[in-house]
Amino acid sequence: MERETTITIKGQVTIPAEIRAKLGLKPRDKVQFELEDDAVILRKSVSRIERHFGAVRVPKALDWRQEREAFEQGVAEEVAAEG
Repeated sequence: MERETTITIKGQVTIPAEIRAKLGLKPRDKVQFELEDDAVILRKSVSRIERHFGAVRVPKALDWRQEREAFEQGVAEEVAAEG
């Protein structure tokens, strides 16, 4: 797919609608440019959230009964320590 557009005085270009649709680009999305010899590759940037998704492992949650039991045990230990 080849499309031609004009560079403005500010160095801006309009990305043709077909290319925006193909890349899933919407207003305010960020894009990346990669220079490869005499060509430029345009890619949709991955958001910081998507880039770091899964970086922190979340411990498996206890069910509410186990959480309640752990809480009650903690309170009982605090009361026993005070007394």
